[in-house]
Amino acid sequence: MMPQPISQAVLPPLRGRVEPNAPLGPATWFRVGGPADVLVRPADLDDLLLLLRDMPADMPLTILGAASNMIIRDGGIAGVVLRLARGFGDVVPEADGIIAGAAALDVTVAETAAAAGLAGLEFLVGIPGTIGGAVAMNAGAYGVEIKDVLDWAEIATPDGLLRLDAATLNFAYRHAQLPTRGVVVRARLRAAAGDKSAIAARLAEIRAAREATQPVRARTGGSTFKNPVGDRKAWELIDAAGCRGLTRGAAQVSEKHCNFLLNLGGASAADIEALGEEVCARVLAHSGIALEWEIRRIGRTLP
Repeated sequence: MMPQPISQAVLPPLRGRVEPNAPLGPATWFRVGGPADVLVRPADLDDLLLLLRDMPADMPLTILGAASNMIIRDGGIAGVVLRLARGFGDVVPEADGIIAGAAALDVTVAETAAAAGLAGLEFLVGIPGTIGGAVAMNAGAYGVEIKDVLDWAEIATPDGLLRLDAATLNFAYRHAQLPTRGVVVRARLRAAAGDKSAIAARLAEIRAAREATQPVRARTGGSTFKNPVGDRKAWELIDAAGCRGLTRGAAQVSEKHCNFLLNLGGASAADIEALGEEVCARVLAHSGIALEWEIRRIGRTLP
């Protein structure tokens, strides 16, 4: 039995959009998943701070960015699902960096930096997501991570707005230590003046490499498993365990890059997650290495 929608009466009076029983699946890269009990899109920073301060302390809170690197389970997400949109997407170049709102796409930040002749942020064109999500998970690609370029991030909390530097966020592999119920709203990324043609060439190189090696046009959640400690790659372990092309229902391990799971059309979240667990089991049996999910798996399973 699905839970009853949350009454707006239990939330503070917000100026932004509040939508009970809001469908989420169509907005995810996998195109799967159940609804949010309530989806909130704050009008602006003040609206967000009001929500965090006055919403019930025991009500679950989930933050969604581009919903690229996640599986939302078929039973949907309990409590409040927060999505930043208008008012949180500005990208402003400075002489030696970029200030970007949390809702700005990583690719947009990379392109804005390139247009301004700022080098060092080209790696962002290879990350499918938003700046808020990139900070929250210390996203990285092509040998660079957010921790390498972050000056500060502004984070909304129930106690107000904080500005934290990279050291305070205690970055680790695909992880940042955010305050409890902290929501990234803006970040400053360092860059350096560079040659525009060279920067554009690097963007084109990264795009071409992704196109050649990854299923970028498929319904996927990006890189599924973290690379283990050491010099082993997750895709190599998956391939060696015989999982390339493996299917479960309409879910498949990509034949192009076997650290990507695909929805071939009609897969459920349960199909995709079960396929990933089967991959983990096969890799463990073959190599003795336990893979760790990089994709977030959130929400309720159906009975």
